[in-house]
Amino acid sequence: MGFWLFIFISDLPIPLLMMGFGRYFLKSAPGSINSVFGYRTSMSMKNKDTWMFAHSYCGRVWFQYGLILSVLTIVGMICVIHKNEDVVSLTGGIICAMQLLFLVGSIVPTERALRRTFDKDGNRKLR
Repeated sequence: MGFWLFIFISDLPIPLLMMGFGRYFLKSAPGSINSVFGYRTSMSMKNKDTWMFAHSYCGRVWFQYGLILSVLTIVGMICVIHKNEDVVSLTGGIICAMQLLFLVGSIVPTERALRRTFDKDGNRKLR
């Protein structure tokens, strides 16, 4: 049971951080465009408008993904609560890999939204 608990606790930070940073980015983007903290891609860093839009959009995506991943993590780990260590570690590894795919994969919808909303120079497109 101790190993299961360790793996369970180890699998929770990614979705919890996604929900936390998602909520933070929804409320406010980092104050200035910087290369240290925030959603940093060449498109999001074009100007203040793209910076704010990217953080708002990515924040929403991260919060939703984090919520879904939290539920899937809990359910997935409950399914293996009394299994042997090999099954628990394999399940925990698969869950972690899935979380990382969603974390990195959140770039795709955010960049698509940026490109739908802004031209290549960062100016809002007219609708």
